[in-house]
Amino acid sequence: MKADSIKGVVFNLQHYSIHDGPGIRTTVFLKGCPLKCLWCQNPESQDPDPLLFFTAEKCTGCGTCVEVCPNGAIKLIDGKSKTDRDRCTGCGKCVSICPNEGRSIIGREMTAEEVFEDLKTDDIFYRNSGGGVTLSGGDPVFQPDFSIAILKLCRSAGIHTALETCGFLEWGRLKNILKQTDLVLYDIKHMDSTRHKAYTGVTNELILENAEKIHRDLKLPIFPRVPLIPGYNDSLENLKRTAEFIATKLDGNNRVHILPYHPLGETKYLRMERKITTSVTLPSDRQLETARQIFESAGLSEVIGG
Repeated sequence: MKADSIKGVVFNLQHYSIHDGPGIRTTVFLKGCPLKCLWCQNPESQDPDPLLFFTAEKCTGCGTCVEVCPNGAIKLIDGKSKTDRDRCTGCGKCVSICPNEGRSIIGREMTAEEVFEDLKTDDIFYRNSGGGVTLSGGDPVFQPDFSIAILKLCRSAGIHTALETCGFLEWGRLKNILKQTDLVLYDIKHMDSTRHKAYTGVTNELILENAEKIHRDLKLPIFPRVPLIPGYNDSLENLKRTAEFIATKLDGNNRVHILPYHPLGETKYLRMERKITTSVTLPSDRQLETARQIFESAGLSEVIGG
């Protein structure tokens, strides 16, 4: 199979992005993630398959979606449609029939060539700004062959490539993706492995080992990104350990991006007809300043946000 014919699932192509690497970029958001962070701002990206979004406030209870669903996954309850997510296959028949546009499918299958055809239309912006293409998600390591195919096409056209990842993939397979990557945006969520697993579903040993190998063995530029999640990873102990790891094991000359939690994911959980089980508050100015000072005291420069 040719690399450009490899298929994957994409849920967004964000043009004119300025937060996912240098210059003006197009960010490709791929479905699927090996982590299940309790504070995830893109919960629709965790599942690798296309996913139904339902906007309840648009539903008038007309029942057309009930009639058309081939799996009997939709019922009317108290005048509103309700989806049995265990029976829903994401076929999209209810999307096209809804008169109020209350249903949509997040994610569509594309070939690497189809993605690239979209990306290369912005080539003039990449070249004039020092930008390029960033693969994000979800996490692109969840679709390694698809990610490699897209990155190869970009590389062959002289387009700068970046990978935004948590690095949770066996090193040999991750290394194959990184061979087509010019820059790595690397998420470090918690330094304690037990808490990392409690909050994300996986331990952190592989993540930290891969971060070191990216810097030490591949000599790739790596921009550490640290989400600041009050009540989860904002303790002084964890922030100090994170700063020390970056300063001693990675390239301490690169800026650390501190990413304050924001509640974008909360509305998405409602669209997925799932209850929000985690309560997270926005970090205060004082918490942000404390984090900034900790990284600065470790000899690191930092920036708030992407």
